[in-house]
Amino acid sequence: MEIKQGARLGRGRPKKYGRPSRAVTVTLPEDVLEKLGAVNVDLGRAIVTTVERQMTTRAMSVPAAELASYGKRSVIIVTPLKALRRLPGVELVPVADGRCLISLTHPYSLPQLELEVRDALERGDASPSEHEALEAIADILRRARGSRDVGLEQRTIIVVESKHSRASA
Repeated sequence: MEIKQGARLGRGRPKKYGRPSRAVTVTLPEDVLEKLGAVNVDLGRAIVTTVERQMTTRAMSVPAAELASYGKRSVIIVTPLKALRRLPGVELVPVADGRCLISLTHPYSLPQLELEVRDALERGDASPSEHEALEAIADILRRARGSRDVGLEQRTIIVVESKHSRASA
């Protein structure tokens, strides 16, 4: 079978990005449009390229779980993981950069969290990236628990929760 150059193999227009997409209308500042135009003259491709670069850079540079410190205190910051959401008593509270704080519902305790994290690791039902994050959390908790220089404290945070789903809001 001979295929002529320029002939299309399938029905309809080929996918622009090689995956499902849809048209959207967006209003952007002129300076942003100029910067996107420098990435690619096709603004859609410029946006996709910019987002994909950011995701790749962030995935490579942001640990799955780490301590964020301010003064003498630190909190555990994690990427939002299904494996953490599945743990009883754990709520993830969004903060900057798409990451989350781990919040424990009352009466859930730090020792219970550490045990649940270790149990989840032993079950082996987490993806490799989730496994890495759970390992990091378990390590942070173990080191803090065994340290003479630091201690673990459970604190209360204020969470404002919408009573309506996003679709109806």
